[in-house]
Amino acid sequence: MNDRYDCIVIGGGPAGSTAAALVAQAGPSVLLLEREAMPRFHVGESLMPESYWTLQRLGMLDAMRQSDFVPKQSVQFVNASGKLSAPFFFKEHDPRECSQTWQVERAKFDQMLFDNAAAKGADCVDGARVVEVLFDGQRACGVRVQLDGQSREIAATVVVDASGQAALLGNRLGLLREDPELRKAAVWTYYRGAVRDSGDNGGATIILHVNDRQAWFWFIPLARDVTSIGVVGDHQYMLKQRGSPEEVFCQELSKCEAMQQRLAAAQRVDKFRVAREFSYVASQPAGNGWVLVGDAMGFIDPIYSSGVFFALKSGEMAADCIIEALRDGDVSAERLGRWAADFAGSTRWVRKLVDAFYTDRFSFGRFLKDHPHHRGGLTDLLIGRIFHNEAGEIFDAMDGYVEAAREG
Repeated sequence: MNDRYDCIVIGGGPAGSTAAALVAQAGPSVLLLEREAMPRFHVGESLMPESYWTLQRLGMLDAMRQSDFVPKQSVQFVNASGKLSAPFFFKEHDPRECSQTWQVERAKFDQMLFDNAAAKGADCVDGARVVEVLFDGQRACGVRVQLDGQSREIAATVVVDASGQAALLGNRLGLLREDPELRKAAVWTYYRGAVRDSGDNGGATIILHVNDRQAWFWFIPLARDVTSIGVVGDHQYMLKQRGSPEEVFCQELSKCEAMQQRLAAAQRVDKFRVAREFSYVASQPAGNGWVLVGDAMGFIDPIYSSGVFFALKSGEMAADCIIEALRDGDVSAERLGRWAADFAGSTRWVRKLVDAFYTDRFSFGRFLKDHPHHRGGLTDLLIGRIFHNEAGEIFDAMDGYVEAAREG
């Protein structure tokens, strides 16, 4: 580990490892610092198919194909009355390989990304806790890091905060703005032997409402017949005076017959875990000498499994700006944050889809029955194909249905 780098990246998750790999591959010196020892556990196992293009650029597609990660070719929904939607098969909309993705174990997947950054030329150090981003006036100029019981200052021209929901810089600078309408909490665990569908839908992410619509379950098939099962609801509803995480989980499971059927012969193989799933966004994505990526910049909601894809994509888009900024000797906020408006403008379509999901009395099935020509547009959103000018056209029709549902 040197005393100075062109770029220091805080956080070895998908956003940080992607940014570190691409910047290092272009030539600048890069240090990637991860607080925990790798590999480490993390929630968020389901990828959107559009992750394909960033993984291709990182040179990781062969490793993904050769892994034991479960192929994901579809998503499916179960409403509060237990009715299953038809699966949304991605390849029916687009037969190319990029329409298939994977359900990943994050410890293994993040380790692959971390190692890939090292292979691309970044110095990658785990067990290194960044306690402070250093500033020279208004410009970030390095970090103070604790490693092996020692504190050390390391200088950098650009600092990338990819520290996830710890949001090191966002919290220090008071940039994070929570969305009061999306203050969720999740309780989840892992089962072996849960019932999966056969054929191409066997690796599907399935979203199941409970019968009173107060919460919903995720069903994410992983390798070795293990399935990630979690329940999400409003934070106050889920965690206030409800008992232990296991009690909350079981209370909600009792209201979801479709999930009970899938778990009837399954065995739980892990403890119950709890996560705060608040939606938030940073009011400023970059400053002089610094930039935010991944969950350090914002988080929408777990419903459509967009988190890892947005982390990969933001890391990629930020890396391109960093490379150009370092080349031109201009690491101003404007240059480092030039990508962020396009990113926000595209990801807002997923945010609108989240709003529709949480709107009482709105039905995607009813909408598609009336507008079958929009099924491809909805599938595009579920794929993550949002970075193009026509991505939001479906809402020209859907907004009216959502508003009518809200008015009752």
